[in-house]
Amino acid sequence: MMNKPVLVVMAAGMGSRYGGLKQIDPVGSCGEAILDFSLFDAYEAGFETAVIIIKEAIKDDFMEMVGKRLEKCPMEIRYAYQELDKLPEGYTVPEGRSKPWGTSHAILCAREAIGNAPFAVVNADDYYGKSAYKVIYDYLAGNADGEKYNYCMVGYELGKTVTENGSVARGVCVTDDNGYLANVTERTKIEKYEGGIHFTEDDGATWTDLSADTTVSMNLWGFTPSFVAEAAAQFPAFLDKAIASGNLKAEYFLPGTVSALLTADRATVKVLHSPDKWYGVTYAADKPVVVAALKEMTEQGLYPAEGLWSK
Repeated sequence: MMNKPVLVVMAAGMGSRYGGLKQIDPVGSCGEAILDFSLFDAYEAGFETAVIIIKEAIKDDFMEMVGKRLEKCPMEIRYAYQELDKLPEGYTVPEGRSKPWGTSHAILCAREAIGNAPFAVVNADDYYGKSAYKVIYDYLAGNADGEKYNYCMVGYELGKTVTENGSVARGVCVTDDNGYLANVTERTKIEKYEGGIHFTEDDGATWTDLSADTTVSMNLWGFTPSFVAEAAAQFPAFLDKAIASGNLKAEYFLPGTVSALLTADRATVKVLHSPDKWYGVTYAADKPVVVAALKEMTEQGLYPAEGLWSK
């Protein structure tokens, strides 16, 4: 019998473009962060355990502003810590490196807290909608690895995930006729412009257009326990390349780890869909939009007006 799916929440990023700790910034009418809404929706969908990945540097602020509130959450809350020096034996942090190692590294830092369970991965500062948690929970609870690893993700339309306030990073997806992921490419600088949406790989020297209905990953992935071992196996090669190139900002992204398994024909990724709108806070100017949307949803009865953890 499979263990029940676990929710893994990425909250270790420092929010450099936002200008603060957006993981704990209040957006709800009772002071809740987006994280609170994610846990509320996940619990309604069936998740009973959440692993929250933070950094030691924000631990005190996080526990004071969010942790105390989550003591009332009915889920079991576990914490894991992503730190630069959590590296395979024989590796050290390059001099001058300060940027986190990326989302796949975050999963490796949380492997003990996740245990031997299937798990969904979300960003702490993204609002995914109630339907997304339900479809991914049901998939994880009902599907195991077969001849290949059996993973999944919830895809969103690019046009519904970009902001008016600057560039965003998205995993651009290509799917086959059966709804499975063919490949995913991390584009770290996607922007809206007057004629549409485009991305650059050379700091704006050249741009490539993307259709608004392009399926993108918002880091809402679903994995079996096998993913953790595969991420660990690929990590040294990533480090070797990053260190040799002298790139102090290279990140070990989840889409890259997944892509390597797809290329090797060792995994399948079912692309699930949610009708709900995605909301995120990449920049400070995005916050009023999220606050207004959550206020409206609360007034519609989707969330308790007296506070998410009031009961």
